[in-house]
Amino acid sequence: MPVNHALPFAALILLAGCSTGGSDRPMPVSVAPVNGPAADYPVVVGDPFTIGDTTWTPTDQMNYDAVGYAGVAGNGAVGFTAAHKTLPLPSYAEVTSLDTGKTILVRVERRGPMVNDTLMELSRDAAAALGMTPGQRGAVRLRRTNPPETDRALLRQHELAPERMATPEALLMVLRRKLADQSPLLTPSSMPTGTGSQTTQMDSRPSPALPTPAQPLKATSPVKPAPEVNAEPKAAPVAKGHHVVQVAAFSISASATTVARKLNGFVADCGGFSCVRMGPFANRAQAAAALEKARAAGYSDARIQRAD
Repeated sequence: MPVNHALPFAALILLAGCSTGGSDRPMPVSVAPVNGPAADYPVVVGDPFTIGDTTWTPTDQMNYDAVGYAGVAGNGAVGFTAAHKTLPLPSYAEVTSLDTGKTILVRVERRGPMVNDTLMELSRDAAAALGMTPGQRGAVRLRRTNPPETDRALLRQHELAPERMATPEALLMVLRRKLADQSPLLTPSSMPTGTGSQTTQMDSRPSPALPTPAQPLKATSPVKPAPEVNAEPKAAPVAKGHHVVQVAAFSISASATTVARKLNGFVADCGGFSCVRMGPFANRAQAAAALEKARAAGYSDARIQRAD
């Protein structure tokens, strides 16, 4: 039988016209977003940055483990993600609520929060998983971890990874105490240096009673020298359970002395730094007024902590 050789060519031309939509341009190729291990690279550490008087230096610290307060991000942060000042981007961490012990896994992929007294910022989904609501700050433990690829993939797809084992109450008590006792979120590399004009404050201790004519001076009674104006303010005796206000830490002791005199506080040694504190106070309610005084003086990172 005769064969029509034109038909195959006509069919080929017809198919080509359909596939190109009648133009010379090829059909666009749809590429699925990368969701494998390559999505975690490159890892960015970043340069130091300053918030107020504090400089934060990002580092690739594998054993990072800290307690502090977590805020809730706005609508722009999606999935189970977090913001942190120094952890690499991206990295993965376990976040534990110090109220309930519940622990979830998050992907750290943003810098922040840009305030010194907040450890981290959770997306709304991550915050809700821990029982937090927008506008709330919660006490948390943040521990960097190296989860399996299955968990990483879930977080990259904005899905919740399997919940971690709940933290036992005994450990939660230790972590809460650590949070209550720690200084504001400052590290030795990020300690601000204080400045200010020196002020002189009268000694608040009662003066010894002067003798009356009927009470002659005893020759054996030594005369106490007047306190030195520039002497470093010292702490009063502290009873167990009392509280102090941790104002700030200084690398220059003279600066700490100046601030302590200004706030009627005292200077304590903090591992090579001079810490300015106010108190002691019998309870947190009494310390609250001193805390407001310190913050009004410009020390927004001031915190109440246990004195013992």
